[in-house]
Amino acid sequence: MPLTRLYPLTLLCISVILCMGADWRQFRGTHSNSVAADANLPVNWSADENVAWKSPLPGRAASSPIIVGKQVYVTRSGGVKQDRLYVLSFDTETGKQMWRREFWATGRTYTHPTSSVAAPTPASDGKRIVAFYSSNDLACLDLDGNLLWYRGLGLDFDKAGNDVGMSSSPVIADGVVIVQAENQGNSFATGISLEDGRPLWKTPRPAMANWASPIIVPGPSGKPAVILQSPGDLKAHDVQTGKELWNFTGGFGTITSATLSGELLLLNSGGMTALRIGLDITTPDVYWSQNRLSSNGASPVVHDGKVYVLSGSIAKCGDLQTGELLWQSRLEGRFWASPILAGGHLYYVNQEGLGQVLSIAEEGKIVAKNEMGEVVLGTPAVSGDALFIPTDKNLWRVSK
Repeated sequence: MPLTRLYPLTLLCISVILCMGADWRQFRGTHSNSVAADANLPVNWSADENVAWKSPLPGRAASSPIIVGKQVYVTRSGGVKQDRLYVLSFDTETGKQMWRREFWATGRTYTHPTSSVAAPTPASDGKRIVAFYSSNDLACLDLDGNLLWYRGLGLDFDKAGNDVGMSSSPVIADGVVIVQAENQGNSFATGISLEDGRPLWKTPRPAMANWASPIIVPGPSGKPAVILQSPGDLKAHDVQTGKELWNFTGGFGTITSATLSGELLLLNSGGMTALRIGLDITTPDVYWSQNRLSSNGASPVVHDGKVYVLSGSIAKCGDLQTGELLWQSRLEGRFWASPILAGGHLYYVNQEGLGQVLSIAEEGKIVAKNEMGEVVLGTPAVSGDALFIPTDKNLWRVSK
């Protein structure tokens, strides 16, 4: 079945991409898909090969970097109780720290020892940076680090926090910041004005632990909608009003986030499930479901008619139209970071800091292994022909 009804939207997306240039504005990139197809990244790197610079980072984090223009932004947390919240900016070319801002957490800062209060990845609209933390603190700064507004959402939603910390990352669309905080206590999702921090809408969410991040999809009449994924259902809401547009019941993963490709929404459900959504669809339908494409941590990557998932330590490739498993390749180690697709290769960096590069053309052949010697929890980011990798100690720029 050809998926052509989103063709006008595809043209719009292409024009938006051209305006954004090489930005990487949120978790898994500007379009939440972890793809930088035209990037020319090195396959091999080490402490003294193809590393343009390394810049030291304070505290700890499991968040990913984002990139706007010539600056790369990261969040961290520090202090004995992780109640110091940091936002830092570095020059993409030199690695020089441009500025650093610090805030006190207003909410709950307990997390698993492996994770961090700075687990959610920040987001940007190209003019502002929004930093969200497991403590439910939300800060908005301009690109030069000036604080525009600050919200302690834990004051509005008490008892919001789970036993190991939260990591759902915010998204921005149509001048609205959407955050999703699901836990065993007071779960919520809310839309907040990017301009001044005013709450625009809120909706209760299931009282269950969930770490999946929302994504933006086209809604009715082409207006943006936000997908909120929970263990028991999937809902689409209007970005401006929070109005529920549709609801799909099922069992969904609590860590991996959805990925959109045309009319297909790829989700961790019964292995991997492709839901067909679109501008005129009020109830999604299952396009295919494949239990051999399960993913227990990393979010799926979709490109050029293929879907790539990470199941434990096994990288898998499936056909986007049918869900058929095409190949698989065994990797080393445990993974927190989602893979990145760039220049015909898949980049996987495990928790121990081993970067493994797979060739797509050679059906998952491992063409390089790169020891970094530092712990990696956050998903890397790409800008131009450079890969930015956050570790427990440094921010690395990997480039030829």
